[in-house]
Amino acid sequence: MSNSSSSISQFLLLAFADTRELQLLYFWHFLGIYLAALLGNGLIIITIACDHRLHTPMYFFLLNLSVLDLGCISNTVPKAMANSLWDTRAISYTGCVAQLYFFLFLIITEYYLLTVMAYDRYIAICHPLHYGTLLGSRACVHMGAAAWGGGFLHAVLHTANTFSLPLCHGNAVDQFFCEIPQILKLSCSDAYLREIAVIVVGACLSCGYFVFIVVSYVQIFRAVLRIPSQQGRHKAFSTCLPHLAVVSLFFSTAVFANLKPSSISSLFLELALAFLYSVFPPTVNPLIYSMWNQELKDAMWKLITGCF
Repeated sequence: MSNSSSSISQFLLLAFADTRELQLLYFWHFLGIYLAALLGNGLIIITIACDHRLHTPMYFFLLNLSVLDLGCISNTVPKAMANSLWDTRAISYTGCVAQLYFFLFLIITEYYLLTVMAYDRYIAICHPLHYGTLLGSRACVHMGAAAWGGGFLHAVLHTANTFSLPLCHGNAVDQFFCEIPQILKLSCSDAYLREIAVIVVGACLSCGYFVFIVVSYVQIFRAVLRIPSQQGRHKAFSTCLPHLAVVSLFFSTAVFANLKPSSISSLFLELALAFLYSVFPPTVNPLIYSMWNQELKDAMWKLITGCF
């Protein structure tokens, strides 16, 4: 870490409101969202772990997705809730580094995992006879480990690069959690170009994965439309549409947040967009899968009724 950075002992996060009443209102709002995300993702994890019928590659990856969603929302929301409750904006330097690292780690890993899940659906629908061979238990573990490992390495690189920059513009972060763009705003002029180069390389890789997902779904839809029976098409679509909806939600919120015109930038808009891509998907993803996947819905209902 540079001397300028090490002289900062804490950062000040952006407050949601100026009045105590609104801060408490935001606290209860975030508490409800957080509990909903815990319930939804926790229920999916327990259901998949306990029901042997769901011990398949698709649900193995879905379990990993729910774990990532739980981690992602737990990394940002509890701190925002605590700050609203205790009327403070402070986060320690170490806490900011950890928050940024885990946010990157979980988000990047989720992106890799969504790519793997697209491959899983492609093999299941376009090459069903080879599904057991290409996606055996060992292959699933290896692909899952590759997604987690890739997220870990990229997060280490970005975090180390970001916090090695000298910070010359105070310690006020214009966001409710620590993220790279806001930390770069505090860095000295031209010092952030190194991290920008790393981000550009990462963006190019991300485009490659996005193209892979798009091509996979083009092939999937072509294969599904060739299925003669309507029931067969419906079953195939029911296993693909939840993943496609989650991917669309993930990309649309992330792309709009990062590529919005600077002319419409404002603190309120920054907060709203950060909420959309960091809090909204982990909360909504369980709802998407439980609504559209009948097999998972039946297993969850069986689990719930069996507990009472």
